[in-house]
Amino acid sequence: MDEDFHFQPEDRPQLDPKYLLRWENSQDAYVLLYPEGVIKLNATAAEILKRCTGETTTANIALELKALFVDNTNIENSIYKFLEVTHAKGWIRS
Repeated sequence: MDEDFHFQPEDRPQLDPKYLLRWENSQDAYVLLYPEGVIKLNATAAEILKRCTGETTTANIALELKALFVDNTNIENSIYKFLEVTHAKGWIRS
């Protein structure tokens, strides 16, 4: 994976097909399922990944989340950083 990849506002991130994002009642959280295991997500991570459909730009993801979260100080930079980290881990594609 390219750890130096940086998302641009016009990029359209997409969840890698080997991962499945879903709500787990037993975990009381969204999880990311993959062949080797499961990753429990916090609310912010889940909201970002729910929008990684390949249809929404990173700029629009940031705008939607700014409106969703009340305390959105510097949220845009955090969103881009999260996208870059998850891209490096192979969870999403650009």
